[in-house]
Amino acid sequence: METWTKPRQPRALRDLHGVRLVHHTSLQEEPPSKGGFQLSSDAHSEIPGDDRGLFMEFEDDVNFKDSGASSPYIHLRRIWQMRAASLRPVQCNHLGDQSPAETIANVLTSLPFIFLGIQAPRKRMRNVFYANSLIAVGVTSSLYHTSRGDARKYFRWADYAMIATTTICLTTALRNDNPKTLIVASAMMLPFQPFLVSAIHTGIMELDFAKRAASEPELRKAYNLHTASSVVGAALYVADDMFPKTPYLHAGWHLAAAVGVATCNKLLK
Repeated sequence: METWTKPRQPRALRDLHGVRLVHHTSLQEEPPSKGGFQLSSDAHSEIPGDDRGLFMEFEDDVNFKDSGASSPYIHLRRIWQMRAASLRPVQCNHLGDQSPAETIANVLTSLPFIFLGIQAPRKRMRNVFYANSLIAVGVTSSLYHTSRGDARKYFRWADYAMIATTTICLTTALRNDNPKTLIVASAMMLPFQPFLVSAIHTGIMELDFAKRAASEPELRKAYNLHTASSVVGAALYVADDMFPKTPYLHAGWHLAAAVGVATCNKLLK
């Protein structure tokens, strides 16, 4: 009886995104599915492990070949899968919520954003957008921390996206002279690079806060508290990324961020 061992995967094909290798164990010749690429019989002897019957099959072909999707649609999907990493939505890399107690702590520390959104000044329509975005941050964060399975990565993306949206709404509420090109570019990049969008608009807000604190003495106390909370929040954010299995670091970051947001609301009064 002829024994069969699983062929080794060629090293050059290991990191191809959206492509998988299919092995046929049957001795009967079987043509590859539409969209697959069969290695010819003349070439298989040159591949380590004798990968006879090995062909590449794009994941999109696997998902859509039985759904009646047209060939142009499959090719467009394939091109979309090959896009640059900078145009891919943020992936879920947070390993928190490893216990019910940690989940409860993360949800409870998300609630202050809802309260801050309710209490935020709403004199102008721009302020209303910002206040509602704060409420959405608290809700999205709570949904993310209570989610499990495949839904978790989508709520993680929504969490990042809502934070970025809030920073855009805040700078728009603080300044009437924001270039329209900046707002449009930020909105276009938000689905793919929410962290970058948040960093840009947070920097704009920090600059405005420092300028106003220098000219308005009544804001200096709030600015000092804001600066301290920002430093603590940044340290907790980095620590949470470096030590993902350490519990309650993320909840601490929530609290520090909430203090920073509360001081920012002083600018809208």
